[in-house]
Amino acid sequence: MEGKAAVLGSADFVMPFAALGLDTFATESDAAKVEENAATILKQKYALVVVAENIARPARMVFDTTKKNATPCVVVVPFTTAPSGVATESLSRMLRLATGIDVLANE
Repeated sequence: MEGKAAVLGSADFVMPFAALGLDTFATESDAAKVEENAATILKQKYALVVVAENIARPARMVFDTTKKNATPCVVVVPFTTAPSGVATESLSRMLRLATGIDVLANE
């Protein structure tokens, strides 16, 4: 599958990805700004979106509208802040959608 990749997060988070040539969207942690940048990413038809965990909750409001589609694949990754569990929750949801099994269940 071919497609563009976008990275959404703080300036510190997106900087290494920009060096790799990915399209980056540096944003403040303000929910309105995050949602605005997430909407811009959706309009530009990216195949992969990497989102920093610390801004994932407000971004999810926008990206959840496409969760039944194959693209974009939205991946939440931890950053330098203490993990909040959003990245694990996001991965669990994606694995459950792909396999039908809650692979990360604590049983």
